[in-house]
Amino acid sequence: MNQDSRSTTDAGKPRSLTARLIGEFRLFLALFLYLWVLFALFVLNQDITRREAGDSIALQGFAILNALVLGKIMLVAEHFDFARWLRRKPVIWSILFEAAFCSALFLGFHVIERAVSIWIRGSVSTESPFSFGGGGLLGLAIVVVILFVSLLPFFAFKNVARIIGEETMRRILFEGAGQRST
Repeated sequence: MNQDSRSTTDAGKPRSLTARLIGEFRLFLALFLYLWVLFALFVLNQDITRREAGDSIALQGFAILNALVLGKIMLVAEHFDFARWLRRKPVIWSILFEAAFCSALFLGFHVIERAVSIWIRGSVSTESPFSFGGGGLLGLAIVVVILFVSLLPFFAFKNVARIIGEETMRRILFEGAGQRST
């Protein structure tokens, strides 16, 4: 979705402030819901691992909070449209670039979040903000690959909708074959 299409109508006229706010809220809601489901699944996976070890705590609140914060970060990144230079290339390059870019962005913000959390708890000397997926480079690589692959469907949907049009994508997904016109 490029910034121009969100600020103008199909006829090229500027959209009203209310229409733009509603559009931005809908985009943020879609980002939040996608990320929340993604992070909630991560938390459930951690919960299974912890239960096997004898613990029984699931922190779904962190999934919601992370989805809200990272959804806003993703919304801001959407406005910068970092993949616009790839528009003349096959769409797969935009999908891969955006998933990789957001994975790196999320990882950076997660490091900052962990560093602040460690600093608040006062355990700076015993914990590292760079400890992911059990620690080490392998743990970091696993987390990055999982995040990257998890973001691919979102960016595939977004880029295909940009090319064929959001209305066409909606019809393809939500109308029966008999209701769709060619």
